[in-house]
Amino acid sequence: MSATPQQHFEDLIDTVRGALQADEHFTLGYNAEQSQFIRFNHAKVRQAGEVSQAGVQLRLIRDGRQAEQQITLSDDAEVDRRRLGDALTQLRQTLPLLAVDPYLRLDEHAWHSHSRQDQPLPQLDEVLDLIEREAGDLDLVGIYAAGPICRGFASSFGAFGWHQANSFNVDWSLFHANGQAVKANYAGQAWSSSEFAARLRQAREQLAFLGRPAITLKPGSYRAYLAPAAMDEIAGMLCWGGFSAQALATGNSALQRLYSGDARLSPLVSFSEQVSGSLSPAFSDEGSPRQDLRLIDQGQARQRLVSARSAAEFELAATGADSYESPCALSLAAGNLASAEVLERLGSGLYISNLWYLNYSDLPAARMTGLTRFATFWVENGEIQGPVSTMRFDDSLYSLLGSQLEDLTCEREMILSSSTYGQRSTGSSHLPGALVKGLTLTL
Repeated sequence: MSATPQQHFEDLIDTVRGALQADEHFTLGYNAEQSQFIRFNHAKVRQAGEVSQAGVQLRLIRDGRQAEQQITLSDDAEVDRRRLGDALTQLRQTLPLLAVDPYLRLDEHAWHSHSRQDQPLPQLDEVLDLIEREAGDLDLVGIYAAGPICRGFASSFGAFGWHQANSFNVDWSLFHANGQAVKANYAGQAWSSSEFAARLRQAREQLAFLGRPAITLKPGSYRAYLAPAAMDEIAGMLCWGGFSAQALATGNSALQRLYSGDARLSPLVSFSEQVSGSLSPAFSDEGSPRQDLRLIDQGQARQRLVSARSAAEFELAATGADSYESPCALSLAAGNLASAEVLERLGSGLYISNLWYLNYSDLPAARMTGLTRFATFWVENGEIQGPVSTMRFDDSLYSLLGSQLEDLTCEREMILSSSTYGQRSTGSSHLPGALVKGLTLTL
């Protein structure tokens, strides 16, 4: 019987530990996946395949110096042990050539973390049948990715972490004959056929509205509802250093004024890093246990993401953040608005399903710009009138989630990262929709 991923990882740990010399320390990170990928076009399967891969990141530390090497693993344990031995030899030769790292801080605690999330994944036939039944007559383009993801960490100090979780992600667009599209997603760890069918039907309903004549708006401020997918784009921008201790210490955070106490968001806004129960492991790539953090509480800045290096450089307490200090499981607390009442509460204004190509137009002011693109509708008296031609917005977070925020939805959507660059991502966000009194469109 072949070894399980965890057994494979533990065997590699023993290999490194057995080859270690006096005064040397190591960390060993592990990543693996068994993924099933299906690509769709016109709601038909156009490409199907599976990916099974694993790799490790070996870091060798001695006399204040560190060097790291990534190794792709095979199905042959002896080959993998030999590759690790070769990597260790190369790192030993490299270390004397490097300068002492002034911000090297190792977690010397022998912490242990073990998590297995084995929720059953859907049968592929079930997924295909649902797509055929609910959208077989439509131009559906998308990708289905599912399977277990594993992450591991070990150190010469006795630390050991293991994380294994099943997840699925269906990311698709429905195209109208006029070239416009509705973009939608269904992802998570607990599959529900009824919920997936409901998402497909909602996308179909929105597609029908795209056939109406497009409405062109003049630049100005408009009442708007931002669906969870649109909020995910805004939240994603905040993850670009917004909560980073390093960015805040060097003046490069979009939330600088918030953390300095010079600005506030709406009391409705409470962001947290909710690692526990998420798809992400409860330990960082640097080898520290991750913590659940209250980043923003009722509009006021609280904790920040502090990596081991930032802790050493800026004399802070580390919070288990990865080296890039970006949230791995960002959560925005729910509000009081029922999703079924969104159009009624919106009255007349914009219903924005997605935002696109976001960037900062004024970083210190937390001002963002981007396009409305997919499935943005003009609503009058609680009824959708038709699609809105693509518009650019330019507005500050202190407005959208501050003075102009009217409410957030009671229901939140779990959005898993659809990134498969190199490997499937474990990042996620848990977000409500937002009703704002004014969103500034510029052109």
